[in-house]
Amino acid sequence: MNRRSGLLRRLAAHEGRWLASLVWWVARRRIGVAAGERAFAYAAAQAAMVYGLTFVCVVETAGLHVMLDGVPAARAVMLVVDVYTVLMMLGFQAAAVTRPHVLGAGVLWLRQGARTELRIPLERIASVRYDLRFSREQQKGAADGAAELAVGGQTSVTVELTEPVEAVRLSGRREAVRSVRFHADDARGAVAAVREAMGAARGAAPGEGLSKVRSEGRREASGAPDGGAVRRG
Repeated sequence: MNRRSGLLRRLAAHEGRWLASLVWWVARRRIGVAAGERAFAYAAAQAAMVYGLTFVCVVETAGLHVMLDGVPAARAVMLVVDVYTVLMMLGFQAAAVTRPHVLGAGVLWLRQGARTELRIPLERIASVRYDLRFSREQQKGAADGAAELAVGGQTSVTVELTEPVEAVRLSGRREAVRSVRFHADDARGAVAAVREAMGAARGAAPGEGLSKVRSEGRREASGAPDGGAVRRG
């Protein structure tokens, strides 16, 4: 019973987060990004799909409203359901827009809309690389010790850890993960920024992380073997 009530609380909290995200979206503000911190957007990869589905829902709502003209009770119920569905779709996108990944002081905060968030101390990051993967490669999930925060069926950055961090799923299940795959609209820029922050935290010379990512980018372009090579499903 306690387990079920805990799940219901988490689901209610999730609903509250995406509803709040709609307000922040309209206000053109982001959640959890403090002054001096770097934010990395990831919502663009899913925007076309979300807006397309939202348009379909709006058309369906209008059609049902006309079809059920002679059944007012059923029309009222379906109107409520359809309006909620449209809000949910927009809330899904709003949560992704207003809750970007954040690179702060000593921590990389990864998020997947209102569903998932994962804080990774920079000292636990062994490596970070550009690594484009699509959904067919993402069936194992955390079974291989990897957490995946996919957007639009893809991830583009892989973070390898020196020691595991705990990931908490929406269901409440806790998992120890040793690598994290996530998406960022500017994946190479995110990789460079994280490497710079890692270098600064470990006393590396300024610009060393950026030089490294540029060097690896040149190797990828030339077809040289590299851990961050593009992988397609």
